[in-house]
Formats: sequence, structure tokens, C-alpha cells
Amino acid sequence: MEQQKLVIQPLLQNVVATASLSTPVNLRAIATNAKNVEYNPKKFPAAILRYVDPKATVLIFESGKMVCNGSRSEEDARYACRRATKTILKCHPEGTLHVQFKDFKIENLVASCDLKFPIRVEGLSQSCQENSTYEPEMFPGLIYRFPESKAIILVFVSGKVVITGARSAAEIEQKFREIYPKLHQFRKK
Repeated sequence: MEQQKLVIQPLLQNVVATASLSTPVNLRAIATNAKNVEYNPKKFPAAILRYVDPKATVLIFESGKMVCNGSRSEEDARYACRRATKTILKCHPEGTLHVQFKDFKIENLVASCDLKFPIRVEGLSQSCQENSTYEPEMFPGLIYRFPESKAIILVFVSGKVVITGARSAAEIEQKFREIYPKLHQFRKK
């Protein structure tokens, strides 16, 4: 079958990434010396840095591990983690902290799209029984799991689709291409 360009493309909504500073950090120093930082160790064990442009939130743990979420691209997530690294360095007296930004990894991508047509989810569920779960009393969408992948697609009667669990934009596009013919087959007429 010839690969055709799909008119509808899922749009990235959230990127979750991790990175390491390879050394423990002083969260109190970060909270005291940096702007836009929340730190309340009684409630949550990480310092929370929020960036507006590009939008991202970076959690910094005492171990030196960072978790970034809320960005809309892999590049923005990497940029936010590097920016947080610079912020951390500025909060410690010069020469007292030797960090190495490493192990940047995309953990999860979330994308969504509107098919512009409603879906007969009940029929789709019966057609894909081995890979899907549909229990409208519990959750309004069909949950489609790809074999040999962590990617999951949520399909709603409205034609809205959410893809989660992918580790790259290419994987999101590939999984959407795989499921689209089935979605089109079960569109409400």
C-alpha cells in the first residue's frame, strides 16, 4: 500500500523528559536564590522551576535528577533542562558545584487530534478486541494498545484522539498511520 500524506496530524501537547546533573544539589540554595521556584519539602521532595517561554516545568530532585514536563516539543524540553542546569549553577557559590548535564531522555509524549468525524467506538471495539478495551461505564474512550509498543491511543465517540506512551514524534506519526484506516472505517456516516 502506498504511503499517502494524512491531512490530519496529531499535535504534540506534552513532552516528559528526564536528565541528570550527575551530582546532588542543594534545593534550599536553589529556592532561595532563583526566581520562579517553588520548594516545600514537607509537601513534595523536589524544587519546581516554571518557565514561561517556552512553557515548561522542571522538577529538580536533591539527587540531581531532573524531570521536565509541559513543553510542546522535544527541543523545548531539552532547552528547559539545560536552562534549569544553568539556574542551578548560578544558585551555588562559584566552584562549589560541578554538574554535568547528561542522560537526557524522552520518557513520554502526548499528542492529540480531532478527526473531524465521529467514531462508532462500539464497532471499533468489537473489530479490535485483542488490542482494545472499551468500558464506557468506566471511561468514555476506547483504549487501543499496540502490540510490542508502549504507545496507547484513546479514541472517543466525538472523533477526538489522544496518543500517549510514545517516545518520539516519529513513533506518534507511525502509530497514527497504523490506526487511521481502522478509525476511518468506523466513522459514523
